[in-house]
Amino acid sequence: MSYINTKASLEKWHTMIESRDMNILNALLADEVVFRSPVAYNPYEGKQVVFFILSNVIQIFENFTYHREFYTEDQQSVVLEFSANVGEKKLKGIDMIRFNEQGKIVDFEVMLRPKSGLEALAAQMGQRMAAFKPK
Repeated sequence: MSYINTKASLEKWHTMIESRDMNILNALLADEVVFRSPVAYNPYEGKQVVFFILSNVIQIFENFTYHREFYTEDQQSVVLEFSANVGEKKLKGIDMIRFNEQGKIVDFEVMLRPKSGLEALAAQMGQRMAAFKPK
């Protein structure tokens, strides 16, 4: 049952990335979602801040491409390998996404390399995060 929800949600995720339709993201995130950033030690918690982060990262990344995906044995989690540019800097990374039984994202962790690409992303996200005002 949960495998079907995970697969369907992942298809919606890929549609969102291609179309940049952030309404899809809003529907995919669980209220209690946690985002683990590659530049911040403490995780960000809650749908509003995670929506803000992910929708801004999608705007910052250029030439964003997913290359491979790997599922955990229980099919509740997936690892997506990607590449992108931030200005002149190239980066590679993985999104580690865990879904609940309803197919909603409950945990999202990002790992990036190299340091120069991570720093370029951190600089742009830092400016945007400074402007974030939770409701």
